[in-house]
Amino acid sequence: MRTGSIGRGLGLATALAALLTAALVTPASAGRAAPAANPRAMQAAAAAAPAAFTHPGVLVSRPQLDFVRTKVQAGAQPWKSAYDQMMASKYASLTRTAKPRAVVECGSYSNPNYGCTDEREDAIAAYTLALAWHINQDSRYAQKSIEIMDAWSAVIQDHTNSNAPLQTGWAGSSWPRAAEIIKYTYSSWPNSGRFATMLRNVYLPKVINGSNSNGNWELSMTEAAIGIAVFLEDRTAYDKAVTKFRGRVPAYIYINADGALPKAAPGSGLDTRDEIINYWQGQSTFMDGLSQETCRDLTHTGYGISAISHIAETSRIQGQDLYPEIAERLRHALGLHAKYQLGAAVPANLCGGTLKDNLGPITEVGFNALHNRMGIAMTNTQTLTEQQRPAGTNNLFVAWETLTHANNPN
Repeated sequence: MRTGSIGRGLGLATALAALLTAALVTPASAGRAAPAANPRAMQAAAAAAPAAFTHPGVLVSRPQLDFVRTKVQAGAQPWKSAYDQMMASKYASLTRTAKPRAVVECGSYSNPNYGCTDEREDAIAAYTLALAWHINQDSRYAQKSIEIMDAWSAVIQDHTNSNAPLQTGWAGSSWPRAAEIIKYTYSSWPNSGRFATMLRNVYLPKVINGSNSNGNWELSMTEAAIGIAVFLEDRTAYDKAVTKFRGRVPAYIYINADGALPKAAPGSGLDTRDEIINYWQGQSTFMDGLSQETCRDLTHTGYGISAISHIAETSRIQGQDLYPEIAERLRHALGLHAKYQLGAAVPANLCGGTLKDNLGPITEVGFNALHNRMGIAMTNTQTLTEQQRPAGTNNLFVAWETLTHANNPN
């Protein structure tokens, strides 16, 4: 486990920079290439957790929030329609009653479901209400967000059964987004310390060590871990989450530069060709942007891609921009899956010629970062993103990303 940067030797920073250099590859497909990282960018990416955390700084920053508020107040699109969609949802209700449990028990596919849906939806509601507060400055929304967070922090003690790590990751991704906005933009939250204790004692231990299950599990857990680390200002947890991220992303999204087979995640125990192919849902032909779960279905693939984008966005806000490391993989993953969701014929060598389900409302964050900030051409992703606006919520951990990230320059 890596700790903070104080006292870390030059040798470690140099080694990390070398690893990052090896990870950056030349784009193989048509369109504007992802820009290569310069030495200064690599040095910044190799740095440890920030000496001082930026708040609010989980998925959305203060400049981003202020940009959105200005656009909504001006009636500009697509932000105004995205805001109206959010405010009309059940998650923005001022009459919502939280449903906390001491123990949330979630089996496979949430069977049994003892508090699983309630917890996820209350966490999304807390975030929704926090966003509403910042945009409309009506204190009732901040107070309702606080009410929900206080209800859970007073009661919950554990997550159990087979889906406990994933459930903790999903809810644990939304809670710190809400908490960051409220703590750092609203005047008073007396029980914020109790909420922090809940995140540290109930959520962080379940997610910080990752998972050897399907990649969307570990990525969602890592998203929760890095968000919680920011709220807690826990530099050790932040560094451990970034290490998990750096090991999992190359094992979740394949690019041709990887060679004949996808990479295996550290600690996964996947050693042979047959083991890797089995883990990749039986797919034996690999192409730029293929996900470890593509042949399972696009919905779970979307979970993984979304978590990757969210982690990179949070790290960028914290001054450690991970996008250059993953840009090539993320752009290909978004582009490949968007292409087929838009209706292109699926070739026989891709999942037997059939893809199931759809990605969900998950493209805005990655598209804004790669296309609008980094200048990478992403035709298919742009078409899908614009078709899906305003992007809503997947009722798990993705919510209102047209509102927060569409064409957001901050």
